Amino acid sequence: MRIAIGADHAGYDLKDHVVSMLTDLDHMVADLGTDGPASVDYPAFCAAVGRAVARGDAEIGIVIGGSGQGEQIAANKVAGVRAALCNDLYTARMAREHNDANVLSMGGRIVAPALADEIVVCFMHTPYQGGRHQRRLDQLAEIGRLGHDDGALDAYLDSLVPGISARSLGSTD
Repeated sequence: MRIAIGADHAGYDLKDHVVSMLTDLDHMVADLGTDGPASVDYPAFCAAVGRAVARGDAEIGIVIGGSGQGEQIAANKVAGVRAALCNDLYTARMAREHNDANVLSMGGRIVAPALADEIVVCFMHTPYQGGRHQRRLDQLAEIGRLGHDDGALDAYLDSLVPGISARSLGSTD
C-alpha cells in the first residue's frame, strides 16, 4: 500500500516508529516530515499528506501531532480528504467502515507505539461498508461544495431536514 505520513514535533517520535513498522511490512511510505523534534507548525505537513491522498499519490495518509486534533482539521481542509482522529481501535474501525476515512490522525502524546501499530493496521485493513453510509458521505461532499454560499447551503440543508436553516438560538440581547 502507498502511504503518506506527516507529523509535527509532538508527533515526530511516533511518526518515525510508524514509518519503521510500515516499511517492515513492505509498504511504500512517503515521509513528508517533520524531520526532527524541533518545534514546527503542523498545517503544512498535514495538508501535504492530505494532498498526496487527494491526488492519488497515496492510498491513505497518516498525520500525527500531540493530540491529533489540529492535524485532523488541517488535513480536512484539503478537498477530497476525510481525516479521522483515531486514538483507539474502535474509532479507527468506524472511521473506515462508516466514513470511508482516507487519512488517519493520531495523538503522539496519547497513543503508545504498540497501540499505534494496531490502530494503523486496523485502519489500513478495514473496508468501507458503503450502503446507507454512502448517502451520508454524499451529503458531506455537497455541504463542503456549498459551504461558502449561505443561500445554497441553507436550501440544501432544508432539503435534508425541512426548516433546519430557520432554527435559531434566539435573541442574545
